[in-house]
Parts: sequence; C-alpha cells; structure tokens
Amino acid sequence: MKDHQDHNLSADDWDEKYFPRTARQDFDDVVDRAISRRGFLGGVLAFGSGAAVMGTGMLKGTTAMAQGASTFPFEAIGIATDDTVHVPEGYTWKVMVRWGDPLFSEANGAFDPATGVSPEMSDKVFGENTDGMELFNVDGREVIAINSEYVNPKVNLPNNAGNAATSLDEIRMFQHFQGVNVLEIAEGENGWEVVVDSPYNRKIHHNTPMTIDGPAAGHDLLKTAADPTGTQSLGTFNNCGSGRTPWGTYLTCEENFNGYFGTTAERNWDDVQAAGYQRYGVRTKVDGGRYNYHGFDERFDISKNPNEPHRAGYIVEIDPANPDRTPVKHTALGRFKHENAAYAIARDGRLVVYMGDDERGEYMYKWVSNDPYVEGGDTSTLLSEGTLFVAVFNDDQSGEWKALLPETTGMTQAEISIFTRMAGSAVNATTMDRPEWIAVNPAAAEGYCCLTNNSRRGVINDDGTVRTNAGAEPMTVNAPNPREVNRYGQIIRWRPAGGDHGATGFAWDLYVMAGNPTVHGDIYGGSANMNAGNLFNSPDGMMFDTAGLMWIQTDGNDGNEGDFAGMGNNQMLAGDPMTGEIRRFLTGPKGCEITGITWSSDKRTMFVGVQHPGDDDGTWPDHNGSLARSSVIAIKRDDGGLIG
Repeated sequence: MKDHQDHNLSADDWDEKYFPRTARQDFDDVVDRAISRRGFLGGVLAFGSGAAVMGTGMLKGTTAMAQGASTFPFEAIGIATDDTVHVPEGYTWKVMVRWGDPLFSEANGAFDPATGVSPEMSDKVFGENTDGMELFNVDGREVIAINSEYVNPKVNLPNNAGNAATSLDEIRMFQHFQGVNVLEIAEGENGWEVVVDSPYNRKIHHNTPMTIDGPAAGHDLLKTAADPTGTQSLGTFNNCGSGRTPWGTYLTCEENFNGYFGTTAERNWDDVQAAGYQRYGVRTKVDGGRYNYHGFDERFDISKNPNEPHRAGYIVEIDPANPDRTPVKHTALGRFKHENAAYAIARDGRLVVYMGDDERGEYMYKWVSNDPYVEGGDTSTLLSEGTLFVAVFNDDQSGEWKALLPETTGMTQAEISIFTRMAGSAVNATTMDRPEWIAVNPAAAEGYCCLTNNSRRGVINDDGTVRTNAGAEPMTVNAPNPREVNRYGQIIRWRPAGGDHGATGFAWDLYVMAGNPTVHGDIYGGSANMNAGNLFNSPDGMMFDTAGLMWIQTDGNDGNEGDFAGMGNNQMLAGDPMTGEIRRFLTGPKGCEITGITWSSDKRTMFVGVQHPGDDDGTWPDHNGSLARSSVIAIKRDDGGLIG
C-alpha cells in the first residue's frame, strides 16, 4: 500500500527507509572509542594557530599559510532562527526569482498563493527547489542557468489528499517543475529581474530530448522500446549541483534519480539488473515510490522499461547561448549520484573534472580528458574521451587516483560508465561521508570537497558487523572520515602531486571538521577553527570567488538544540583557505537549505539559492499565508563594491 508521505521524505531518509540495514549503536560507546583514537587522529586534526596545518610535512612546496590580516570584507553575523534571510551590515538582499515566476508572458499571474501553478502553465514558469547555478555573459547579456532539484508535493498539490498526484497531468506538472531553468536576467530600477520572453529563456525538464554520448552510448543496457539505439533519451533528473566548462557551457548533475522509478509488477530481474537496482537504490517492490511517476507514466515503470534507470545519473552539458542545441548526457563521466562538477586544467592542458557521489559510503571521482583544452579549439572530445579515476585516501595523508579501466576493474568501458559504483568498489576506493560539492582553488593547486555527514559510519549491525554502503563495503572509521556517527561533516582538501591536477598522486588534509565545541570536548567538538561564533553542520555547497574566499553552504539540522545548539538555521559562511578562519555571512529562513551560488559578470552581485523554505510549511518569501517558494536572491554591497 502506498505511503502518501514518502514524497515528503528527504532523499537520504527515503533510501534509509527502503534500503535499511538494521543496527544498534550506543553514542557513549562511540565517543569513548573516538577518544581512544586521539593519538592516531592527532596528525589529522592538528590545527595550529588558527591555521589548517596538518603537521605531516605535506604542505612543503605548496601555498604558505598566511598569518597576516584578515581578507574578509564583512563582519560575521550571528545565528538566526526566524523565517527570513539575514546578511551583514553594509549588504542588502532581494528576491530575484521565485518558484512560479513567469519566464514567458503567457504565464503572467500563473502562480496562485494558495494553490501554486496549474499543470498547463508548469513549463512556462521558474521551477521549484533551486540548487546549483552558473551565470554566463552571452553577447553582453546576463544568462543564468539554475537547477530545480525536486518537487514538494505538499506545496505543489496542497489540496490533494496526501498531496499525491492523481493524474498524468499532475505528473507532467511535477516533471516540468524540475530540471534546469535557463533565463536572461537584467538589473534595473527594481534590482535584478527576469527578462520575460527573452530568446534565451527555456525549460529543460524530465521530458526534454537528450543525446547520449561516451562509452555507454548504444549499449544494450541503455536501449529501450522508445529508443532502440540507446543514444537518445528524455529528461534530466534530480539536478543538484552544477559546473561549467572553460568553453562556456553549463554542466548539470543528476543526483537522486533512483526515486523517480518504480514498478507496477514484480518480476525476476536478471542478475545485472538486480545488482544495479540494489546498488543505486531503485525500488523493485510494488508501491507508489516517491512520486508515483510509474503509476501514470510507464517510462518510469521498470517492469515495462527495465533499462530506463540506466539512462539517468549522468552529467548533462547544456549550451546556454544556443537554445536549439540538444543537451548531451556524458556517460564517460560516470553514472552515480552526482553532486557537482568542478573543473581544472592539467599542466599539459588536459581538462580535469572533479566529482562527488552524494551517498553515505560512496566515492570521489576525477575525469581527465585525452586531448588538451585549447581556447577557441575543438572541444567535442573533452567530456567523452579520456579516463575516469576514483580516489583512494591513505592513512598517512597521501592518496592516489585509481584509473577505472577494463584491466583494473574486470568490466568493459561501457559497463564502467553505467555501473561506476561497482567499478569503484573493484579497485577498493575509499568510502566517504557523502561527497557533495567540490571546489578548485583558483589561486593554488588544491581542491576541496564537502563531506556533509554520515550517521551510518561505524554503526554496528545486530550481527556484530559494521554497517556497509550499498556495495556491502564496511563503513569503518578511516583517516579522512575519522568520526563514527558523523552528524556534523567535514571539508577535505587535497593537493595534486607537483601542483598538477593531471597527476595521479596527491596529499590531503582536513580544512575543517564541523562540530560543536560548546557541547563536546572531544572530536565531535570539531577542529580548532570551529568556535561558538561560527558553528555549523553538514557543509554542502561550496564555491570560490575571484578574491580567493571559499563560500560554504549548509544543509543540516537546524533544530538549534542538543548536538546542534547554537547553530540556528542553515547558512552560508566564508572560509579563508590560507588561515583556516571561517565567518558566517548569511542565514536563511527556518527549514531551508542554502544552495547554489554564482556572481554577475561585474562581480558586484552575488546570487544565492534558498531551497525548501519552511520545510514545505513556511510562507517565505511572500508571507501573508502564501505557499512557501524556493527562490534565488541577489545580494549587493550598499556601497556598490565588488562582492566576489
């Protein structure tokens, strides 16, 4: 029987409900065991004089740790627990675009404060639950691409019983609210606004035609009755973080795609299908799933289309300057729950793309193209021909990117592209605490990854074994993930050998371990750059600005009590990679996640996303009884100065 509230669960809670591993855990025992490892962890957690210095000699030959004046252009703000946005004195924010705002004039007035948007107008308005975004200057126009990650049926169908879809039209509405919004924006007397009816405006949603390229294109596992070639698909799904290419295209990242698929009949799945469904969390039991797409749209019914889930979980390239260009799914970059994509250029000019797989106990990846990037040259092979690597982190703070090749994995190159998680397991990649956004420092040869949390790390099952990831690999404590029942998260940093992002070796440390030193006196208090004035948990989004500050966005517990006392609502902070100092810049409305960040071309406006304000029950930003509306805000300095 369908649980009509499943669609209101977070993706992690949904996976936990339907892919559980029974466990028992005494938190006091966890703390005792963690303290007993302090000698081992000392090298990982030793932050000196407010700087993130790791005491292993690994920083020799890299950027020196500054001890000078602060680089922050603002004074830190305190926490908030109310239903609005706060920024420092000297800064002002304004909503630029909200769910339901028109992209085309025919949708003017389409949003109803009590009922939302009708199915008929759903593909003509700004989508829901904004996430990753990038801005592009196209012939002097500001064009921004913004992900819409998922829908909140409680908000979209407030008058339906259980907020569940009851028709294909309502499913189509859900499908249109998600994907990618490409829109032109301009700054006028009222601040930044959408240029309605701009020729650049378009919606890329769950039914938009896509081209499939790379090693998996045309493989039998990607063929369906609708696409017997295995090279054309419809839609991009659960678009979380984002990225860009040096040649000016947008990369949108498919994350929790598994929740869109279900079955109306149980059947005997073949071994490959069954293993893939299990590892990627695709439901094989008859029920309504998260959104019950398969109850109305048979494309999502795996009993009828068992290969359809294999066509989701990729990075999709979109050209914001050319609305006529078909988006491309790049299978060479792997299939997993992509968070974002951060590029760098190797010393020999090859393109490097760093990626994280956002699930407990999954891996970090790197793509290196065969051909170099040449400005103005041919870029057609740079995301389809090359090598995919997975990260192995050693306890001595060294690391290696292991190539995922037929000879290292025992899989074909197409199979590696489709079942990338299995390929990572085959080379013993390091299980991580949910690798989310990755950012590359523009001022130094180093990368950072938010490891947001992992409540399963080190948990003991009823049979005495350690809880595993979906690939049955035990999630024991390891050096980059040193805490059991990790509710706070950390940010890991690595420096490629020789300062070359194309190298296979690297050294690593922890830039920060989030925690609460006002509650805990052990490693759950966090690293030394955590203090009562900058408490946060679950780092998620991350981006560098041109001044070298690292902006950190959170998606964590905002209960502001117990382990999370003093943390308040989710927030955005800025970190100095040189000194390790972290300051709070922004707090969001109660119940929201702060996600997605980019800047105007002149760097005088910062755009930030506010997702699921009020956890579906709030009324931000319109208030006055209106439905909650995820939004993108524009932040400016009052003196008109640079903000990024």
